[in-house]
Amino acid sequence: MSLHNLEFCGRRLTLGKKTAIMGIVNITPDSFSDGGKFFRKEDALAHARQLVKHGADIIDIGGESSRPFSEPVSTKEELERVIPAIKALAGNIGVPVSIDTTKAEVASRAVKAGAEIINDISAMRFDPDMGKVAAATGAAIVLMHMKGTPKSMQKNPVYDDLLGEIENFLADAVNRARTAGVAASRIVIDPGIGFGKSVSHNLEILHQLDRFSSIDAPLLLGVSRKAFIRKVLAEGSLNEPAPDHPDIETATQAAVALGISRGAHIVRVHNVAQTRATVQLADAVNNEGLQNSGKKG
Repeated sequence: MSLHNLEFCGRRLTLGKKTAIMGIVNITPDSFSDGGKFFRKEDALAHARQLVKHGADIIDIGGESSRPFSEPVSTKEELERVIPAIKALAGNIGVPVSIDTTKAEVASRAVKAGAEIINDISAMRFDPDMGKVAAATGAAIVLMHMKGTPKSMQKNPVYDDLLGEIENFLADAVNRARTAGVAASRIVIDPGIGFGKSVSHNLEILHQLDRFSSIDAPLLLGVSRKAFIRKVLAEGSLNEPAPDHPDIETATQAAVALGISRGAHIVRVHNVAQTRATVQLADAVNNEGLQNSGKKG
């Protein structure tokens, strides 16, 4: 497990020995797992505070669904959804707030409202000003691989070299962020589980996650309740389990543990309480392995 210090907005997160948990707060009516549950500001705030109480190290707020085949929302509508929540939470919950957006204006306004991390699933491709915003504000930025757009990404995604293409994409994204003025200590990469990938693609990425350690940046993994988990569990059955089915959560925790064992530094999840226990054990195993390898050396 590689060690990283993520430094942003006067804050430092030491990653490696302890995996950070990013709790998801979707202020949307149509997200695949919890769309509509936290659309009201009061519900979103209560949920965010509960996630922190359960052990979240970061709260990730999003106002636009990125589920497969979803339609984009306007900048105005996205701002109306996320800014009030960020203003209410930032500086009051003890952990940094992340804004999940592909729009530079939303990111800029969100950081002004108190967000400290920009989680951009387009890796700055959808809005060329995103790198400038991250550089100017001092926020950390998550750069994710996605093939296509949310509306098109699951229409028969094909790769000649799955891992190589993702690795090259992320390395290029990091270079573009650095060129825009973003310090290396503020960049996180994400291979984009579920974004333009088949079930087989997602399983291969998870199996060989340590491949991305070639890029000198912390690795974020988002597997929580994803469709590939639901499809694996539904194999041989006509009925796919609902995203909030207990079996899906159990399988999510298995994927989280596998991801941590293969190099994930941050895990983005819906259920923080269960993930905290998974992270504690996975980190203990990883750290014991590091200690023993050091003794042998």
